[in-house]
Amino acid sequence: MTEFGKKKLPVGMDSFEKIRSMGFYYVDKTRMIRDLLQRWGEVNLFVRPRRFGKTLNMSMLKSFFDVGSDSALFDDLIISKEKELCQQYMGKFPVISISLKEISGADYTMARSLLCSTIGEEAMRFQFLLDDDTLTVREKEQYKQLVNVDLTGSDSFIMPDSVLMKSLKTLSILLEKHYGRKVILLIDEYDVPLAKANEQGYYQEMALLLRNMFGQALKSNDSLYFAVLTGCLRVAKESIFTGLNNLKIFSTTNVQFDEYFGFTDHEVKEMLSYYGLEEYYESVKNWYDGYLFGNVDVYCPWDVINYCDEAVNGNLQEPVNYWINTSGNDSVRYFIEKMGNGVLRSDMEALIAGDTVEKEIHEDLTYNSLYETADNIWSLLFMTGYLTQRGKKGNGKYSLAIPNMEIRSIFVRQIMTMFKADIAN
Repeated sequence: MTEFGKKKLPVGMDSFEKIRSMGFYYVDKTRMIRDLLQRWGEVNLFVRPRRFGKTLNMSMLKSFFDVGSDSALFDDLIISKEKELCQQYMGKFPVISISLKEISGADYTMARSLLCSTIGEEAMRFQFLLDDDTLTVREKEQYKQLVNVDLTGSDSFIMPDSVLMKSLKTLSILLEKHYGRKVILLIDEYDVPLAKANEQGYYQEMALLLRNMFGQALKSNDSLYFAVLTGCLRVAKESIFTGLNNLKIFSTTNVQFDEYFGFTDHEVKEMLSYYGLEEYYESVKNWYDGYLFGNVDVYCPWDVINYCDEAVNGNLQEPVNYWINTSGNDSVRYFIEKMGNGVLRSDMEALIAGDTVEKEIHEDLTYNSLYETADNIWSLLFMTGYLTQRGKKGNGKYSLAIPNMEIRSIFVRQIMTMFKADIAN
């Protein structure tokens, strides 16, 4: 137990504004804003496993750039020392910010409806456009199409394909005309709709819809200042980014921005010290460290925060596996099934023993081809955080390893489940 009066830990929270305004503990990643402005491309894609702080960083970017943002949220943070940068960029841009993580319909119709709602709800933030005298009657009608709701009982947003596919571009154009400034577009978890569509059997329809929407918003949008996307997989360009030649991709193998997703060892030590939990350092390191992003060794922030919260509240008995029952475990189960057939047994034995295996990694994948080859399975496990790199060997090959005790326990648990099923049979 720690002394009363410490900041609360932001368990399960991904709103920068809420964390800062309500006094929760925050690991300062705001230097990312400076680096983004120094290195940005017109469209920037950050690829990281789930639970590594992508959504919180996107929320931070929105809070910094959005017109009318509260500058006090950044008081005493690293970016506040960049006086000239803050004066030039903070609160100066209209920001469109959407998350696609909830687009998980059982069929295409439901998924499309959820996407309409996501776009429509964001468009509702800008209802002042209807009172803007600089907008023409036609432009105001275009806006109304984005917020048109079915009043027959479902209250869902209604958009024909022609409106939905151009929705982000249309909103960008209207906001630029209103503010006289180009728009920043943030799209969090851009690939979740593709993952869900692949699971439910409507991948081609969803890929076509997103290809058209992203093409309009990111490729031929003169009202765009820059865009930031995040996702779990770096989806092949021919899937939904066809013709998009202004895309800069920052994956776990890139050195740029390597320290901004996940907690560094120094940040973890600071957190443990703040809460008087120094004695738990070795346990935290063994269980939740071990990921190599670029040149930086990082911990999974989801795990560290949950572990510290339980320790602070006196509920911790032993290290806990916080990845149990996550959707990514499907890739582990598939891997174990192949291992049971003898295909990958020697590799699995080496990984469990703490050794590395050398494999070719393909970062450009499509969701409907994830399980077609063994190379794709290795790539999937790597990009979803179940394996990490221990060095590049050339020709696209990396030395791969299980990052820590937590992930090792998932593999072992899946192996035992398979063996129990075999015995029962």
